[in-house]
Amino acid sequence: MISNIHVIVSGQVQGVWFRASTKQKAQELGLTGWVRNTTNGCVEAVIEGEEEIVKKMIDWLHHGPPLAKVEDVKVKKQLAIGFNGFSVRY
Repeated sequence: MISNIHVIVSGQVQGVWFRASTKQKAQELGLTGWVRNTTNGCVEAVIEGEEEIVKKMIDWLHHGPPLAKVEDVKVKKQLAIGFNGFSVRY
């Protein structure tokens, strides 16, 4: 089953390679979507793929790359859209 989630990750998540690492991890897992920084210091992402693989990505987002200090991960399920690849948005 294809799952699509909207995620907001808060904590020390900007300036620590969070977006690039998220893109790399998503590509490793075969997921699609996008990731970007928000103006309030969080990282926002939309991630789509097989439900069990999306769950693995959510687990990874709870700690992120080595320099990140994740405080919270808010996840909201959405309808699948159908992305081509995974991108970093600016």
